[in-house]
Amino acid sequence: MTRLYAGVAVGVVAAFLGGSAWYVIANRAGDAFAQCRQGQIAGGEIGGPFTLVNPAGETVTDAEVITKPSLVYFGYTFCPDVCPFDMQRNVEAVDILDERGIDVNPVFISIDPDRDTPEALGDYAHNMHPKLIALTGSAEQVKTASQAYKTYYRKQPGDDEFYLVDHSTFTYLMIPGTGFVDFFRREVTPEQMADSVACFVEAASAGK
Repeated sequence: MTRLYAGVAVGVVAAFLGGSAWYVIANRAGDAFAQCRQGQIAGGEIGGPFTLVNPAGETVTDAEVITKPSLVYFGYTFCPDVCPFDMQRNVEAVDILDERGIDVNPVFISIDPDRDTPEALGDYAHNMHPKLIALTGSAEQVKTASQAYKTYYRKQPGDDEFYLVDHSTFTYLMIPGTGFVDFFRREVTPEQMADSVACFVEAASAGK
């Protein structure tokens, strides 16, 4: 996916959610994570039940995947530029957090189930990071997961083997027992992401 497609996708996601859905949550009373938030997030609930397939071919649910703080990204393994950079940033942040004693899982959900088989995702996870949880599923399963996270994707014209998929590029921070707490845009660095995630994780622990 080209950078142009990524920019278009972000615009489409904003339109999809509706302009009125964007608000500043940091000022909301009773927000235990106010000091951690980066700014604006999409209104409404983000995240929810899904059923997908792991590289072993096993069906897993969101409850089985989000067992610890997780950085969730929707992309595809054939993505030529955007996804590799975003995922490399995410796993670098996970490594920084590991060094700080904070255990976070990177999660990759494919929006290209026709090509991203469980076997393909197994190879992808092996090459990307030992902690990476890579998931695929049927077209309907992927659609359900995408809708739960309010993401956008659309297959571009091409033949059956070579095509691009236009998609949103946010990374979502999910915390068990809390759910969605914030998202990260592409320009956020690994260090910035690690600092923010640490803030949320520590705030969540303090609230228990």
